[in-house]
Formats: sequence, structure tokens, C-alpha cells
Amino acid sequence: MGTDEDRHIAVGFDFGTTNSSVAVVDEVGEVQLASFPLAGTTTQSFRSVLYFEQYKNSEGLKRTHSLAGPAAIEHYLQTDEKGRLVQSLKSHLSSRTLTGTEVFGRRYKLEELVSRMLSDLRKHAAHQFKQPVRTAMVGRPVRFVGAETDEDQEFAVSRLRAAFALAGFEHVDFEMEPVAAAYTYEATLDHEELILIGDFGGGTSDFSLLRVGPEVRHRGRTPADLLGNSGVGLAGDAFDARIIRKLVSPALGSDSEARSLNKLLPAVPAWIYANLERWHYLSFLRTNNVREILKSARIRALEPEKIEALIAIVDEDLGYQLHQSVQELKFELSRVEDAEFRFRGGGMDLRIPVTRAKFESWIKEELEATEGAVDTLLRSSRIDPRAVDRVFLTGGSSFVPAVRRIFESRFGASRIRGGNEFTSVAHGLALRAAERLRQA
Repeated sequence: MGTDEDRHIAVGFDFGTTNSSVAVVDEVGEVQLASFPLAGTTTQSFRSVLYFEQYKNSEGLKRTHSLAGPAAIEHYLQTDEKGRLVQSLKSHLSSRTLTGTEVFGRRYKLEELVSRMLSDLRKHAAHQFKQPVRTAMVGRPVRFVGAETDEDQEFAVSRLRAAFALAGFEHVDFEMEPVAAAYTYEATLDHEELILIGDFGGGTSDFSLLRVGPEVRHRGRTPADLLGNSGVGLAGDAFDARIIRKLVSPALGSDSEARSLNKLLPAVPAWIYANLERWHYLSFLRTNNVREILKSARIRALEPEKIEALIAIVDEDLGYQLHQSVQELKFELSRVEDAEFRFRGGGMDLRIPVTRAKFESWIKEELEATEGAVDTLLRSSRIDPRAVDRVFLTGGSSFVPAVRRIFESRFGASRIRGGNEFTSVAHGLALRAAERLRQA
């Protein structure tokens, strides 16, 4: 369990698809969250991204440099000649076919890419808390994205464990992310409750039913206190992808046609628009082959101005800015019924009105999958919704009104709680780590 010198701090590590965070329980039992520099200020959310760039050393030889987290984003945006930006690595952990990727001529295993982010997180935390960080309680989803069997689940966990080892950790334990969030909520209680935790990340949505409270903490948690888990491999990233597909891509020619041999055919292959739906994939389109495809499409297209706009988005690598506009729209539609999508860049000035009802129609399948996971959990646990005392929702997509209605319709609005939506899992993992240390 590590060396004696770092046993007195408990570390919680929430490695997320989109954002990550780290928390510790110090000597006096207080939970502290690690902070990371961002544009002259600090943030407790570490973007789960890597940025690779090449440079020439003093001898004129090419070298590769990598950055992680907020620093990676800042450097990427400030650099005219873009390098390679990689994110959403957690979503690929269960895939046996995706073993890694090539960056500037070197092959990197997936575990190595993940370890570079984890190492940066570990060093930040060790510096801030002035303690070596060699052990951690690590969050994991109920079901990893793409995992279809228990073997897939174990494969994903083994890869994550290997990445932590490469990052310099001597020992890690794993806890379900919604269970970790329950520890955060439980710390506020002075009585016993049966709660349902909904944890909405970038790639997964996870749900757990468990008993919490001071009596449980006092006697020690047992497997019987966890009544059930359920999860689905989609969340915030899927919502963003729908906005791009339904709103942005048509403005860039996804529905446009081109004349070929007296026939009307799609102007641009669909796979190019699919790359728009994950902003970090846009850099993959900056190839000579894609440029030739788009130039040819612009000549033949019935709406060449839309293809010209797509070319500008690709050439200027504006995927991050485009998806920031998507995030702003999603945030606005969580507050009001009508909003406007706004994006300016690459010679474009898009201003498109969107209603909340329209957005909800776009994510209908994702909402139904979420409902199915919640109902499956209740059925398999044989729990009547009326027996659930509180529902604690965490994660960015928990703000989406249509998501909240799923729980309000089953449990009533008065039983819904939230808080620390982006750091509650790390907070709870640190509390879980402290509990484990007391039991050791």
C-alpha cells in the first residue's frame, strides 16, 4: 500500500473522459481538491487531453514534446502550426482493437498515453500538497464505453491499472464512480437514507442504489449496503455530437448535393462530418487527401459556399472553438427555453436559433437509454421508487432539464439533490481512500 511516509494522506483520483480531478484527505480529516493553473487563474477540473508538438533542438534535430490538461489546451490554441491533440482516451480502454496510435512517426500504446496525463496529475497533486503521491483510490464507471462482457470490463480495468503503474503509482484500488459520489453526499447527512446516485460523465452515465448515513459509517460499509449498479456508455459527449450533427453539419454542407454524370449525389462523404462530432478528430482531416476531396466537392456542389465554410473549419483546425460554442448552447438551453447557437471563425458567422424542445428531440435516443438504465436498476434491486429517500445527481449533463425530468418523474423534484457536479467523485474517492486506510 505504498511507503510509510505517504500512508497518512488518502488520495482520490477521478480520471474522466472529459475532465479529471484529484482530492486528498489530510491529517485532520479535511478534503482538499488539487488546483491547476489556467489562463492566469486556477481550476479544479483538469481537461483529460494530451497535446503533442514537434520542435528542433539546438542541433537541428526534431524532438517531440507533450503537454497535458489545461496547459495542453492553452498551448494548442496559441500555436499557429497545430500539433496533435488527443482526448477521450478513457472511452477506448475496453477496445481490444485500439492498442495505441502513431504521433509524429512514433507508436504510443494507449496505456502510455493515459499514463502521461496521470503522471502530470500526480505531480501537480504532490507539489500542491507537499506529499509524495504513490497510492490512490481510483474511480471507474459501472460500465466502460464499448464493454459488452465482464471480460471487456476487466480488460479495461487492467489497462487503467497498467497506466497508473506507468505514471509512478505503486498501488491503486478501484471504486465505482457513483459509489464515490455517494460518499460525498453521505458526508452531509446526520441520518440514514436510501439514495440513488446518478453520475453523468463525458462518456458514461452510471447509477447506483445504496444505503448511507452515520450509522453505516460507524459500523463500516458492507456489500449489502450497495443494492445495485447500472450504467450506459453515453453521456455529455453524445449530446454534443447530436448538436453538431443536427445543427452545425447542415450549415457546412452535410445535406448538400453535387452534380456527377447527370446525377445528384452527396457533395461530401459522410465520414468527414462524423469527424466533426468529436472536436479532437478534426485534426485528422488536415491531410492532402481530404483537402483534395473537399476542393473537388466545392467545384461540383450546388451550395459551394457551405463546402467553402467546411474547408475553412478544417484548414484552420477550429474544432475546439466549434465545440466550445456547442457547450455554450447546451448551457443556455439548460437555463432558458430558447437560445442561439453562435460561432464565428474561418470567415463564418453562424447565428442559429434553437429551442430546448428541438434539442431534446435530437437526444431522444440517449434519454431513452438513460431511462432504461434507471428502470433496470430499480427492477433488478426490487426497489420501489417511493422507497428512495434522495437522488443525488452529479456531472455536467445532470444540469440538462430533460435528464432531470427522468428522475423527477420517478422520484419527485423535492427528492433531487446536486452539488459539486464536477468534483464530487474525486471528493468521495478521497473519503473512500481514508476509510480504506483506517481499515488497513
